[in-house]
Amino acid sequence: MSNYRRSTTFSLEFFPPKDEAGESRLWLALTQLQSLAPDFVSVTYGAGGSTRDRTIKVTKEITARTSIPTVAHLTCVGSTKAELIEILNQYKAAGIKSILALRGDPVGGPRSDWQGIAGGFDHADQLVELAVQLGGFEVGVAAFPDGHPASGSNLNADIDVLIRKEELGASFATTQFFFEVDKWQKLVERLAKRGSILPIIAGILPITNINQLTRMVELSGTQLSPAILKRFDKVGDNSAEVKKIGIEIATELGENLISLKAPGIHFYTMNSAESTVAIAKNLGLVK
Repeated sequence: MSNYRRSTTFSLEFFPPKDEAGESRLWLALTQLQSLAPDFVSVTYGAGGSTRDRTIKVTKEITARTSIPTVAHLTCVGSTKAELIEILNQYKAAGIKSILALRGDPVGGPRSDWQGIAGGFDHADQLVELAVQLGGFEVGVAAFPDGHPASGSNLNADIDVLIRKEELGASFATTQFFFEVDKWQKLVERLAKRGSILPIIAGILPITNINQLTRMVELSGTQLSPAILKRFDKVGDNSAEVKKIGIEIATELGENLISLKAPGIHFYTMNSAESTVAIAKNLGLVK
């Protein structure tokens, strides 16, 4: 299994658990997914940097307890430059070789006003520059096929920012989850016209809960077409049927992305394995 090579990378994202029960669910999901030999896993921060310490702890533990390469999230929220250097050094000491450099969400979520702090950073490009200067890391950044909430979904402005981060040393980007392949394709084509060679890994969210999906879409600014919502009309809150349709939607999106030579598929697992395993198998990303 570990020797299975794919042309499209397969990666997973988890969020840090809030309690012991959540930690048990995380490790159960990770155990189930580890056998699929993902190319890497990443662990998120909460809004406002609220889970920073847990993120660092879980990321270190995944690196220590599994053979899976780990991409550590790092945000500017609520941290001084000195504190960010300390976190980077902790990651380096733990054997983590890749980070995802993000501005991060303010305390109220991605649509809230940014609150900077003295001695801190206000933009992710500053964090990219710091991590590259410190050395020893491959640095990734975020991309937004539906547009970044902070830019008012101005694609030209978003592309300018990605180009700037690439110039500073970022070597890959992972997108926010999206549901329309044309959005990813447009972003990639516009970047290529500017001379960018930044690989844009596509983020997929397996839909398992409509209420949860609605909240995440509202917060992130991701667009959800009426056609997708209509597919759930007849199943109501039947959890098994919602998951089944969610797997179908993600599989269709993944097939389109692979046909367009997407360099990777990144699954927002929501700390659950079942749907992600099914979709990855459907797409031929795992044996």
